[in-house]
Amino acid sequence: MLAQLLDFLGTGRIGLLGFGREGQSTYRFLRRHFPTRPLIIADQNLVQLDDPYVQLLCGADYLDVLRSCDLLIKSPGVSLKDVAIPENLHITCQTDLFLRFADCKKVGTTGTKGKTTTSVLIYDMLCASGVAAKLIGNVGVPVLDCFEEIEGHIAVIELSSHQLEFTCASPQVAVWTNLYEEHLDHYTGGFVGYAAAKAQICNHQRPGDLFILNADQPLHEWADLTPCPAQRVYIGLDETDSFLRSLDNTNPRLRGDHNRQDIYFAATAALAVGATQAGIRQAIAEFRGIPHRMCPISEAGDITWVDDCISTIPRAVLFAIDALQDVDTLIIGGLDRGLDYQDFARELAQRTVRNIICLPDTGHAIAKLLAGSSQTIFCVATMEEAVQAAFAHTQPGKTCLLSPAAASYNIYKDFEHKGRHFAQCINNNAAATPLCPE
Repeated sequence: MLAQLLDFLGTGRIGLLGFGREGQSTYRFLRRHFPTRPLIIADQNLVQLDDPYVQLLCGADYLDVLRSCDLLIKSPGVSLKDVAIPENLHITCQTDLFLRFADCKKVGTTGTKGKTTTSVLIYDMLCASGVAAKLIGNVGVPVLDCFEEIEGHIAVIELSSHQLEFTCASPQVAVWTNLYEEHLDHYTGGFVGYAAAKAQICNHQRPGDLFILNADQPLHEWADLTPCPAQRVYIGLDETDSFLRSLDNTNPRLRGDHNRQDIYFAATAALAVGATQAGIRQAIAEFRGIPHRMCPISEAGDITWVDDCISTIPRAVLFAIDALQDVDTLIIGGLDRGLDYQDFARELAQRTVRNIICLPDTGHAIAKLLAGSSQTIFCVATMEEAVQAAFAHTQPGKTCLLSPAAASYNIYKDFEHKGRHFAQCINNNAAATPLCPE
């Protein structure tokens, strides 16, 4: 299948749009097979690269690459919202190339939330069952990094909407965990465009493939699923399968209804590609959690500090509060991407959280919506101030939860950067005992 991929890449001029982690991976793949092939690399930021066969387009005019190449390999972080695409330009991406040409069975997971937990569980379940597998994709391993060694393995691929947007192939087993408002600033059409990108996980499946989707959400109302001819399996919280129900409440790291549903998704997918029931039980029992996902990081000041920075939408924050049950202080706020927080504020006001500490920008807007609630509201400017307020006001023996309900890019590089700063601020205020390794 490598030969077919190389043939597909043709002889024309290839452009790489975006030169972050995935763009650099694409460059390495191309240089492994085309050492002197002329390439164009385009990025908003300055790129330094010692390669005489590369033309760099950096800065404000980086999108000129759209008119300068025959085939464009786009990185997921680059938005083409409202950008005019030349008719003769073929746009693809790493995910598309892997799904079309990699010589292996593929299990892909997408969803607004839960895709990382589900993907990791599927991988762990397969490994515990003695099935050769690789965990790749949005978990931090670009898919082309392992293209040449994937034969004989099950590829477990976490797929973001950005990675799916320009695909024209789907995995044989597709899992769609849920769909909520997210990334409205990235897609033409807002939520409709976002849902359409997600639907690419199943829209190119074939008869005999398997599509596992959320029974508790009417996904078909938001995304056109009619092109998908695969067998559909609906997974909901009222699951009646006796084996799946036997997996409930077996690991405290997987507390909450949202994690229970992720377990059901993962077990159903893993069974379809060779996992055993014993391997599935072992993987769940040994699951150690994922950094920045409802992850306890300290017990400083007789407070349990939980990093849930991955919760960038309101619904995920409510899931975390309900799962932990003893949240006394909540830290929220981040980049304003146009989400409507009115329903979130109403539901938050009904929770037993006593203190809500609000960071810029969305936190301050939510604070206004919470005016008149029974909670104590603090508007702060920095994470340092947020942690200081949490130390001062959180009841001993209770939990302080950082769960932003927003992206982190207004101040931080990403949610992981925000989570690390949260931990640093805790350590700066008191001696802390780490509980969840990075």
